[in-house]
Amino acid sequence: MSVATLDRHDSMSPRLSVVAPCYNEEEGLPEFVRRVTETCVANVGASYEIVLVNDGSRDKTWSIMQNLSANDPHIVAINLSRNYGHQIALTSGLQNARGERILIIDADLQDPPELLAPMMEKMDEGADVVYGQRRKREGETLFKSLTAAIFYRVLRRLVDIEIPLDTGDFRLMTRRALDVLNSMPEQTRFIRGMVSWMGLKQVPLMYDRSARFAGETAYPLSKMVRLAFDAITGFSITPLRIASYLGVAMGGLSLVMVGYTLLSWMFGSAVAGWTSLTSIVLLIGSTQLMVLGMFGEYLGRMYIETKRRPLYVVDSVIGRAHIATEAALTQRAAS
Repeated sequence: MSVATLDRHDSMSPRLSVVAPCYNEEEGLPEFVRRVTETCVANVGASYEIVLVNDGSRDKTWSIMQNLSANDPHIVAINLSRNYGHQIALTSGLQNARGERILIIDADLQDPPELLAPMMEKMDEGADVVYGQRRKREGETLFKSLTAAIFYRVLRRLVDIEIPLDTGDFRLMTRRALDVLNSMPEQTRFIRGMVSWMGLKQVPLMYDRSARFAGETAYPLSKMVRLAFDAITGFSITPLRIASYLGVAMGGLSLVMVGYTLLSWMFGSAVAGWTSLTSIVLLIGSTQLMVLGMFGEYLGRMYIETKRRPLYVVDSVIGRAHIATEAALTQRAAS
C-alpha cells in the first residue's frame, strides 16, 4: 500500500494492539475497556493500544469513546463517516493497528478478553494465528445457534479452503499475518475466511462464548444472510458449478419430455390437459431464474470491485498523537 503514513514497525510500536469495531455499544463499552485494559496490563504491561472503531453508531458510543480516549493515552478512537458494516469497520481498525501482536475482539464481551493470556502462550509456541473456537454459545436463541452451526458446515463443504468450524473473528494475530491480511484489496470482505486463506500456522483455542454484556445484537438475520452470501461467493465458485449441473439436468429432462411427446404423437395418444405442461414451464422458468441469480451475485461483486472506491472514510480520530492524519487514513483505504 503506497501511503505516506508512519512506519508501524518503529521502536514506538506497542507489543499488543486490541482492535474492536463498535456499533451502538454505549451501555457496555466502559466495562469492555475496563476488562481489556486489565488484561493488557497483566500480559504486556504498558506496551499496548486499544483501537476502537465507531461504525456510524446512533447512540452515544462515539462520545463515550472520546471521553475514554481523553482519559487514557492507550485508547485510539476512530470515527467512520457512516455505518459501513462490521467487516469494514474491523478492517479500518486493523489497517491502523501498530502492535507486534493484534487481538481482534467485539465490544459486546461475548468473547472474553481474559483469554488473551492462553492465546499469547500458544503464539509464544510459534503460532501466527490463534483463533477462538466455540464450544457453547450462551444467550442465543436455538434458531440462531442452529443456523450458525448449519452455515459453518455448509460453508466448509462449498469453499476451496479450510475454514474452521464454529469460529468468528475473535483471534490473536502476529504482525506478519496482519500484514498479509492488510495487503488483500477486496471490497466485499469475509475476514475469517481471508485469514484462513493465507495459511501460516493457525491453532484453535476452545472456549465457551458468553451472552452479550448489554444491549442488543447488531447482527439480525438479514445481515447474517448477507454475510453468508459474501462468504460463499468470496471463496468458492461451487454455486456456478451447481448452476451448470442444473442446466445439464434440465436439458436432459427436456429431452426426455420431447421424446415422450413424440412417442405420444406417433401412437396417436393426445397429451392430457395443460397441468403437466404448465408445471414443466414453471419448473424450467424457476430454474433459469435461480441460475441467473447465482450469476448475478458474482457479477455484482465484480462490478463493485472494478469501481475501486475507498473501503471507508474516516471522519475523525482521537488519541495517539503521532497517528496518521485522517486524510492519510482515507487514502490508505483507497490504496
